Amino acid sequence: MSGFIRRAILIVMGLIWLLPIYLMVANASKNVDQYGAISVWLPGGLQGLASNFTDAWTRGRISDGIWSTLLYALVAPLIAVVIGAMAGFAIIALKLRNGFAWFVVIFCSTVFPIQMVLMPLFIAYVELNIFDTHVGMLLIYMVISVPFSAFVMRNFFSNFAYSLFEAATVDGASAWRIFWRIYLPNAVSALVAIFILQATFIWNDLLLGLTLSQSETVRPVMPALAALQTTYGGSTMPTVLSGGLIVSIPTVILFLLTQRYFTKGLALGQY
Repeated sequence: MSGFIRRAILIVMGLIWLLPIYLMVANASKNVDQYGAISVWLPGGLQGLASNFTDAWTRGRISDGIWSTLLYALVAPLIAVVIGAMAGFAIIALKLRNGFAWFVVIFCSTVFPIQMVLMPLFIAYVELNIFDTHVGMLLIYMVISVPFSAFVMRNFFSNFAYSLFEAATVDGASAWRIFWRIYLPNAVSALVAIFILQATFIWNDLLLGLTLSQSETVRPVMPALAALQTTYGGSTMPTVLSGGLIVSIPTVILFLLTQRYFTKGLALGQY
C-alpha cells in the first residue's frame, strides 16, 4: 500500500508540474482570433502552433538570440569548470599555502548580489570597449561561474585519498599530469553537474544580457524574448508563448542527455 501511495503522490506532483507546460502549449497553438475568445484550457491547432513558432523565430529574432546564447552557455561554463577544478586541485591536492583563505577570496564574490555591481560593470565595459560584444558577454558569464565551480570541486576533491597523489608523485608524474590524467577523469560526474547548472543559469539570464548588450546579434535569448512583449516588439501573446517554448527546448534536451551524470554529480559520486 505504501508503494501505491508513493506512486500516486508522484503522479499527482508530476501532473501539477506539467500543468503550466500544457497551458503554454495550448495557448501558443491559438491564432489571434482564438486567443481570449475561448477558454485557456482548450488548445488551438497545429497550424496555429507552427505559424506562431515561425513568427517568434523570424520576426522576434529569437534565432539570433539562441545562437548567441548557445555560444555563451557552452564556452563560458566549460572554461569556468576547468578553472574551478584547477582551484580545487591546488587547494586540496597541492595543499596551497593559505589555501582556505584563497578559497574564501574566490567564493566571497557570490556574497553580494549582481545588482550591486551592475553600474560599475557597465561603466567598465564601456571604457574597455567590450560592451555589446561576444567577448564581453563570455567574460562576465565565465567569471560569475568560477566561484561555484571552485566550491563544488574543492569539496569533491577532498574525497580523494591523498595517498593517490603521493603515489603518482613517487612514480614521477608532475602535478599537471596528475591533474589531467587522474583527478579530472575521475571527476566527470561533478564536472558535468556543474556545467549543466551554470549553462542553465546562463541560458536563463536576463539581467546581464539587458545591461551589457543591445544588438540583436550579441544579446542573449532571454532579452530577445522579453523584447517580444514590448511596444516595439508588437507580438501577440501566442507568439510570445511560442517563443518561450522554443527557448525552453535546449535546456530540456541538455538535462535529458546528461541526467545520469547530473544525478551522480549532485551526490558527489565518482563516474
